[in-house]
Amino acid sequence: MAKDRSEIEFDRELPDLPPELRWREWMRRIEAVLFASASPVAREDLTRVVGQGASVDLLVEDLAADLHGRAFELVQVAGGWMFRTRGVYAPAIRAAADVSDQQLDLNEFDVAVLAAIAYHQPITRDGLKDIFGKEISRDLIGRLHAQGLIGTGPRSPRRGAPYTFVTTDAFLVAFGLESLRELPDREQLEDAGVIAEG
Repeated sequence: MAKDRSEIEFDRELPDLPPELRWREWMRRIEAVLFASASPVAREDLTRVVGQGASVDLLVEDLAADLHGRAFELVQVAGGWMFRTRGVYAPAIRAAADVSDQQLDLNEFDVAVLAAIAYHQPITRDGLKDIFGKEISRDLIGRLHAQGLIGTGPRSPRRGAPYTFVTTDAFLVAFGLESLRELPDREQLEDAGVIAEG
């Protein structure tokens, strides 16, 4: 019978190792966990592989420095950390690997709708219509939902209790955001020429 994860004997402290080797082993454990995970790994999960009193933040910082100059980097997104290939290598990956199922199929309007949902969530289809001046198709909402970028939020407290939409952790990962607080503010968008001033 397989042991439950909590029953597996695991030496987190590594008391027999000198401090420098212990630190290096903890870094490698974090690296292994991040490498094996397809989604961001939270600090609480990483604390399970290092000794008590070890700073996960400092270990992650040292690991990130260790990766300097490599083709991939350690990024903090959606409440955790994950490995991501550096953007400069995207053309090489597209040329050699089949990543079509990993690419987001979004046009400029799709991104605008996602941004509206991110900034105004939870928001109804009527709320999106007010922003864009036209009905947002169920097909578009369905595609964004199928890609995992949006989810269903709480029902709106208005007549008919329409569904609302919210962004997901997959949205944060796709756009490299730790949280929605990292979305640019209006002034930053104006400075970038994305929206008109005023």
